[in-house]
Amino acid sequence: MSDLLKGTLETILVVDDHEALLNSVVAVLERANFRVLSANSGPNAIKVAANTDGRIDLLLSDVDMPHMSGPDLGEALKNARPDMHVMLMSGGASGNLLVLNYGWAFIQKPFIASKLVEMVKDVLNSPNRSQPGGQEFDSRKDTKNPNCDQSKDADTHPSDSNEPKDRV
Repeated sequence: MSDLLKGTLETILVVDDHEALLNSVVAVLERANFRVLSANSGPNAIKVAANTDGRIDLLLSDVDMPHMSGPDLGEALKNARPDMHVMLMSGGASGNLLVLNYGWAFIQKPFIASKLVEMVKDVLNSPNRSQPGGQEFDSRKDTKNPNCDQSKDADTHPSDSNEPKDRV
């Protein structure tokens, strides 16, 4: 029986100030059978979380947003929901150091939809819910070849690139 039929979907709160990217990420995660909540800013995400009675298993947030950064949002929500995992995403270079300092998972934008789903599942299944040592979940590293760094300058927004349609 699928998770959808059993009603045991993990809940993910996705936060990004770029509407097109937010909608794309939500669609990818819903297709992967996650229950998805969304917000376009940190303050709105706090409101969504406050109005959600059930658990939120994962916060997936952009790093650089007006009004509240992803790391600040992660800290605020972890105070109320200490078991919640945090995964941050960024298209700019500033996300890399911030995320590694917090020890949370990180994925560089633009990313391939299947890589996003794979990372989300890995983070949700990680045994240590405080996630120290976030470099284990750093999408810039090749998990099959740890000596290979796949970093690239990704300052472009996904809609601005000529990447395959499965990139988000």
